[in-house]
Amino acid sequence: MIHVYCMPGMAASPAIFEYIKLPKENFELHFLEWNIPTKGVTFKAYAKNMCSKIQHENVVLLGVSLGGLLVQEMTKFIDVRKVIIISSVKTRYELPKRMLFARYTSVHKLLPTGLVNNVELLAKYAFGESVTKRLSLYEKYLSVRDKSYIDWSINELVNWKQEVPCDKLIHIQGEKDTVFPIDNISNYISVPNGTHTMIIHRAKWFNENLPTIILE
Repeated sequence: MIHVYCMPGMAASPAIFEYIKLPKENFELHFLEWNIPTKGVTFKAYAKNMCSKIQHENVVLLGVSLGGLLVQEMTKFIDVRKVIIISSVKTRYELPKRMLFARYTSVHKLLPTGLVNNVELLAKYAFGESVTKRLSLYEKYLSVRDKSYIDWSINELVNWKQEVPCDKLIHIQGEKDTVFPIDNISNYISVPNGTHTMIIHRAKWFNENLPTIILE
């Protein structure tokens, strides 16, 4: 049995994985959740703490967006069978220019994150798209609405220092991802018409392809 631990993206709940179904004879899915970071905690320390929730050996870590960065940090503390990142980046060099600009200017600290209860705005940050038509849907997926967590997440994202991709990594990226555009990204499996929220909207693709990707 292969145990797959799934980490959602920024502000998102494990509900984003609700349509992911892998053959039960081979795989068991486990869902990790964001908790509010203690004041001053580093991304690395947060990742080490998250490792305490892994209850099996030789697991697959699967992370979406910011969760993709987190699972890569987790591999610095535990041995894994494979790391799969979705709608994410492998190194700081794959971050888009606007995020690099934020790193050097700290402009991200001026974002109105106090409005985290405004789901439409939060979805713009977390999913990179306007969600007026699907607001009730996103209220279900975006469960972490704490200002200190959002500030911390954005800060850790733009200041991520990863220089080289971690071992045993598979990167799956949507062709139409506007948060992490493919222009900056190399060595990935492309999902045609995939957006930043493809783990929800293209679940069929993942259900068809993930078993092979994991077992390869």
